[in-house]
Amino acid sequence: MRGFGYGRTGPLASLRRGWADDCASQIVELALSLPLLVVFVIGIFDFSGALTLKQKLMNAAREGARVAAADPANDLGGSVGIVPASVSDVNQVVDNYLLSENINDCGLKGVSPAPAGALTWVSSSTGNGCPGTGITLTINRGCPTTVSSGPNSIHLIGTCITISYAYHWQFNSVAGLVGGKTTGPSSLTVKAEAFNEN
Repeated sequence: MRGFGYGRTGPLASLRRGWADDCASQIVELALSLPLLVVFVIGIFDFSGALTLKQKLMNAAREGARVAAADPANDLGGSVGIVPASVSDVNQVVDNYLLSENINDCGLKGVSPAPAGALTWVSSSTGNGCPGTGITLTINRGCPTTVSSGPNSIHLIGTCITISYAYHWQFNSVAGLVGGKTTGPSSLTVKAEAFNEN
């Protein structure tokens, strides 16, 4: 049997020793687990970035709603084609807040709000390298709200500010490395409202 390589020095014996050697097993384990680890790390950073951006957009919407609610409403019934000062104020406050938080405003500063119904104006922009659909700012100065207090309900008119901002998910491209495909929302939408004081 020694002639067939079954001894301690034959070719099959060295092959058997090679299979029993586990020196390279850590490299194989790393090669198998590294793509999943990368997906998890990128996913954590991507979702935390989206959450942070959504919080900043919410703060911008709150600032806009607060400013509009404090502005007088007597300019809302003005001439057709002229943007009311209270609506222009909201557009400017939201844009300034985005810029102060180092968020790409997509060129919102140069866009004048357009009427989109009774007491509603919309500004949309896709400029300055914004991903996807860019930004849409909706200002509704006649947003009805009902406040319930026990058996009674109070109907109030407020200002609703809605911001829809395109978000480019990095996670989608990384998930493709492990054969997965995800579809997250392509835009983040926030809404804030405040009761009109005037």
